[in-house]
Amino acid sequence: MSTLLSWRPMEPRLVGPGPYRATRLWNETIELFRGGMPLRKHRCRFKSYERCFTASEAVDWLHRLLQHNQNFSPEVTRTQTVQLLKKFLRNHVIEDIKGRWGKEDFEDNGHLYRFPPFSPLKPYPKRSPYRKEVVKFPNWNDFERDTFREQIPGKPLMLNSEMWFKRHSIAIGEVPTCKLIHRRQLTESNLEDIWRSMTLSHLQKTLGLDSLNDMLDIKLVNPKHIIQNVYNVNKQGVVILEDKSKELPHWVLSAMKCLASWPRCPDLKQPTYSGFERDVFRTIADYYGHMKEPLLTFQFFDLFVNVLGLLQKEKLAIEALRVCCLLLPPANRRKLQLLMTLLARIGSNKDLPPLSDTVGTRTLMVQSFSRCILCSKDDVDLDELLAAKLVSFLMDKSQEILSVPCALKAKIEEHVAHLQRVQIKYPGADADSTLPAPSFCHQISADEFEHQRTNGSQEPLVGLLEEIVMNREMSIKEKKKKLKQELRVAYVLFTTTLRVRIDCDWPKVTQ
Repeated sequence: MSTLLSWRPMEPRLVGPGPYRATRLWNETIELFRGGMPLRKHRCRFKSYERCFTASEAVDWLHRLLQHNQNFSPEVTRTQTVQLLKKFLRNHVIEDIKGRWGKEDFEDNGHLYRFPPFSPLKPYPKRSPYRKEVVKFPNWNDFERDTFREQIPGKPLMLNSEMWFKRHSIAIGEVPTCKLIHRRQLTESNLEDIWRSMTLSHLQKTLGLDSLNDMLDIKLVNPKHIIQNVYNVNKQGVVILEDKSKELPHWVLSAMKCLASWPRCPDLKQPTYSGFERDVFRTIADYYGHMKEPLLTFQFFDLFVNVLGLLQKEKLAIEALRVCCLLLPPANRRKLQLLMTLLARIGSNKDLPPLSDTVGTRTLMVQSFSRCILCSKDDVDLDELLAAKLVSFLMDKSQEILSVPCALKAKIEEHVAHLQRVQIKYPGADADSTLPAPSFCHQISADEFEHQRTNGSQEPLVGLLEEIVMNREMSIKEKKKKLKQELRVAYVLFTTTLRVRIDCDWPKVTQ
């Protein structure tokens, strides 16, 4: 039996989202372990060893440390702690009393271990492992090259206040030269760039980060996956696959349906036996456990690990996970949706017998499916603990997390619709804003707008009419004709100018 060790309360800090979060968690756990693990004299085979500890003592102490660490879950098991100590031994965080490590195996027993004289922390990359790549939105020039002039009704409208002043002696204020640009239908490539850019921008804002470059290679984000995950869904919100060869095997689906509706199994054509439900569960767990890559994929491991730093803020974490799951390949997202639906059914089924004699059903589900959902390629990682925390959160919030983010969808659709409308282009305005209905006009106050409307339009118009009326060289017939002509021109120019100003400034004036 291991000697009972005194527990010194530790206060590990919460590691929030940011670059290299998995590395920061690994290093902090090592520092807490080395700094807090009690060391004392032990005897082994008639020989005394100073400043060491037994394997069981290490498991006891580290297990409690992990359970009280807010970066992990209170549901951390002793088995997971043993797995972490195995990694520590392989990476020379600890060594046995004879200085052996690496290929040695760690077991929960009385074998003696110690810390090496140096602290083997995982180094941080000197530069980002991913190339920085900014996805650009379609700009004005791209569309100008593709614009069909014959689609524009009439000639481009040109307004110039200086020419108007010279011709009519009317000072209406400065009106910049502008023209109407007719937008054709966006190409598939344009739409994909917009979906990828706006989705990642929304995720970055939700995580509260300045950049995603340190945790995600933008080139690996497939916008086709995002679009399919948003639109190709059934009534329950589950993704419909275009490639049926990537579907779950029929026997796995039958097993999942059987367990989800237990004890009523619609696909079951033969009588069951005692323990049948446990065998069905192991069949499903074995299939998911033998996949070559976790459902959340290796390339998105850092991204999901960063979201775990937001679990203290539940609403933000749900939104971030909802967007992250949109990036998954549709086949992975569908398998994840079906699996989480099954786990939710199992957890709420009071008629289902216990699936294990040693652990509870919820703990069993977390242990069975953690690594098939989230896993790292790197052996120097805490992926077992992080995966368990994520899966536990997914089980509680799967319906919200695996639904389509309607607000993001509406925002992107509104932006696309905006790009397809007829636009007013001003000199120097060569790029679209990411927000719909961008304005290139100078903002003015409500008082200034009213002053320009009165003094810049009404007074010069009155002056022009008085000038025609007072002209003694013109006959009454010529005056009437001239007044009618000038009023018509002034009316057209005045209403056009006012409409342009209202379109640009009125939303700002009314704020």
